Amino acid sequence: MQQLIEKASTLMEALPYIRRFSGKTIVIKYGGHAMADEKLRKSFALDIILLKYIGINTVVVHGGGPQINETLKRYGIVSEFVKGMRVTDAETMGVVEMVLTGQVNREVVGYINQHGGRAAGLSGKDGDLLICEKLLQEVKRDDGGTEMVDIGFVGDVVEVNPAILQALEKGGFIPVIAPVGVGRNGESYNINADVVAGKVAAALHAEKLILLTDVSGVKTKDGELLSSIPLAEVGTLIDNGTVTGGMIPKVTCCTDALAAGVKKAHIVDGRIEHAILLEIFTNVGIGTEIQA
Repeated sequence: MQQLIEKASTLMEALPYIRRFSGKTIVIKYGGHAMADEKLRKSFALDIILLKYIGINTVVVHGGGPQINETLKRYGIVSEFVKGMRVTDAETMGVVEMVLTGQVNREVVGYINQHGGRAAGLSGKDGDLLICEKLLQEVKRDDGGTEMVDIGFVGDVVEVNPAILQALEKGGFIPVIAPVGVGRNGESYNINADVVAGKVAAALHAEKLILLTDVSGVKTKDGELLSSIPLAEVGTLIDNGTVTGGMIPKVTCCTDALAAGVKKAHIVDGRIEHAILLEIFTNVGIGTEIQA
């Protein structure tokens, strides 16, 4: 009986959050280990389905770096990276688009539908969802100066047209977006999935942006998890070396989304089962929350 009472208590703890977020939109970036582990894939799908059933509009943006790497290797194409961004020539872009839209997107959609959801897959090219311009990377020269480097078909999202997402949501579907955008002349662009999630969250005026990662969140230099970071302190944490490496673009993505009107952004450990539910529906949450 005590176990049943504890289950009821858990549901009651979630009640105010269900009331608060019902009818609102949450954008989730899905990637990393959560996409590779069978148990975590099921956990993710069930979390997304539950959110939809209780009236929360959920939009999923997925990555696919490991799958792209594996396919490029099979084709004998060697990838180069500039500041963490894949140099994407026309041949590489063809593989990237094939893997993201033809393989990974279908797998994510299929898994959600298999477990009782109603997901619909699309890329940033559908309905001109993600309009891009070429992204140039600033790199340091040997003489200490900097220069802007062309890394190919890598896109910077300059416009989001959310009409197709709103239509899917009204129809009861869960949109699942592959991070491929379109240029003004119809060319395809490879886009960082974190960036896409942030831009989509801003365009939809989302209540929350959640980035699933392979780490527990933002940590201090001593390795302690920072459960909450005010937006005003993010720049200082980057400048003093607390936020480094691959965490910088994730935190920057969150701050950009918050500046554009998203209420809260979270960096959450996707290696934990039901990480999304634990972040949204518990009093303490998990991971790092960045607040405007």
